[in-house]
Amino acid sequence: MNKVINCLVNHNEYINSKLREVSVEEGLVIAEELFQILDKRGDGIGLAANQVGIDAQVAVVNVIKPLVLINPKYISKQNEIGYGEGCLSFPGHAIRTKRYQDIIISTEQSESNWYFSGVDGDDKEKRLLETVCVQHEMDHLMGKTMHDREMKLEPTKVEKKIGRNQLVTIKKGDAVKVLKYKKAQNFLNQGWEIR
Repeated sequence: MNKVINCLVNHNEYINSKLREVSVEEGLVIAEELFQILDKRGDGIGLAANQVGIDAQVAVVNVIKPLVLINPKYISKQNEIGYGEGCLSFPGHAIRTKRYQDIIISTEQSESNWYFSGVDGDDKEKRLLETVCVQHEMDHLMGKTMHDREMKLEPTKVEKKIGRNQLVTIKKGDAVKVLKYKKAQNFLNQGWEIR
């Protein structure tokens, strides 16, 4: 049986590769192995084939009930949210990601589309966790990791408030002047800048 490859320690040739599509029959065999690995480990809720070194668009999710994703594709994604995630391939690392609260996907083995939503209702937290987990595993199948979805915090620039009678230093080229802010306004409109 394969094991989850720790990408912090070992090379995984498939972790950043889009995986090949497979038949339903092959996908179900791989899914069975993925569920066995998850069950044996006891510390995960989802697993994609490339995390254990298999080149196949197959993933499993087990939050509310066991789900098998074979060659899944998005139909729609709505209501972007931030979410804290971890990954068995990057143990001990948690990342704040951008995900969607509502998704609709199709899978190879189902004729109808699957709808996942983390909106209000019974088991809201579990439903949202399942929705995010499905997205996390689908990313793996396309060669993306949670790091590719990380929410980068933008530094906020704080504008310094200047009182009208406060002295300011303004500059244009080599010329420098020190004036009260209200008098400096005319110069600022002519291309001078506050230093």
